[in-house]
Amino acid sequence: MLTHHLTTLKNGLRLITVPMKSVESMTVMIGVGAGSRYETKGTNGLSHFLEHMLFKGTKKRPTTLDISSTLDSIGAEFSGGTEKEWTIYYVKANTAHQNLAFDILADMVLNSKLEEEEIERERGVIIEELNMYEDTPIQKISEVFESLLYSPTPLSWYVGGLKENIRAIKRDDFLEYQKRLYFASNMVIVKAGKVDEKEALSLTEKYFGKLKFQEKEKFQPAIYLKQKAPRVRLRSKKTNQSHFCLGFRGYPNSHPDHYVLSVLAIILGGSMSSRMFIQVRERRGLAYYIQTSKDFYLDTGYLVTQAGVDVNKIDEAIKVILNEYWQIVEKKVDLKELNKAKEFLKGRLILALEHSDAVAEKYALQALLEKKIKDPQEIIETVDKITSEDIQRVAKDIFAPEKLNLAIIGPYNDEERFLKLLR
Repeated sequence: MLTHHLTTLKNGLRLITVPMKSVESMTVMIGVGAGSRYETKGTNGLSHFLEHMLFKGTKKRPTTLDISSTLDSIGAEFSGGTEKEWTIYYVKANTAHQNLAFDILADMVLNSKLEEEEIERERGVIIEELNMYEDTPIQKISEVFESLLYSPTPLSWYVGGLKENIRAIKRDDFLEYQKRLYFASNMVIVKAGKVDEKEALSLTEKYFGKLKFQEKEKFQPAIYLKQKAPRVRLRSKKTNQSHFCLGFRGYPNSHPDHYVLSVLAIILGGSMSSRMFIQVRERRGLAYYIQTSKDFYLDTGYLVTQAGVDVNKIDEAIKVILNEYWQIVEKKVDLKELNKAKEFLKGRLILALEHSDAVAEKYALQALLEKKIKDPQEIIETVDKITSEDIQRVAKDIFAPEKLNLAIIGPYNDEERFLKLLR
């Protein structure tokens, strides 16, 4: 089983090394505590835009082609990702090329040229990405649900931003944002795979040792409404299939019941033998896809069931899902079903540990978002201790009719119709 080693440099930068004995490759990843919840309404989309721009050329490697060709020449995989509370950049390659991996990542993140010509070109790329997203309700519905939960705080905004913002963002906005959030104590370097800890530390100090320490600004917290009645948000759109999210506020990332909520989500709709899948799809044929998932943020979170159904059968689907919520509150999960869900969670965790990029991301996000970094064995031990009583306790805590939130994309205009179902 994997174990990690954490080293904190004098400037506050953290290095995590995770040896994986069975591989010859490695992933070097930079994680930054930056994302859309650190933006303003007028700059929403800046974090994601910046992630794109850092692949567009540096003084040392002036163009996108210079960066990509260099990495392609060693057969590397490389990418980035932006979410509401974090941004990552990584290179996965043969360990023989780790110096180059560190060099390119540091060069991109610290020395990007951010040329006006490239900024203008990338605006069009991102706007087309936003257009694609708007035309994909299976993805868009999550944003509508989060806007219902967290509006008007930045946590309710879409990571990709608004088209008018993308058209207006200037070079100085990128530079200011980097100054605010791309500093040593708000970053973590992870090397997972075939690891030499001394060499990894030496390269980290070489490429990132001159970054300065500074205190991180506070984000605007999520608003905790004392919700006294169900809420509905409709996005009226002519579609052949309705997409909806139905769920409740949950817990923040470091909550002691983090993994209890995770197992609860699996029991409800985390697999093809889960309650929601069997009741909604297999027995009634109401949906092609249905799933229950959870999401955690620094100060909040949620559990939600999402489905795509015939526009004329949405009422029935909602009723079936609600019934599954109330059943798990009223009756304890039997041991067989509980153990199956726990083994499912552990099994998926173990499968992910076979890939150095997945391992690097798991450790990077723990370092950025959680109070403690846990190795897989500690997570497994925590999951093994979960009881049926824990599942029912958490269900009773967060599932209540007055706390329901429903977001829908489909050909509807009457919110009251759906509020009646929830009441």
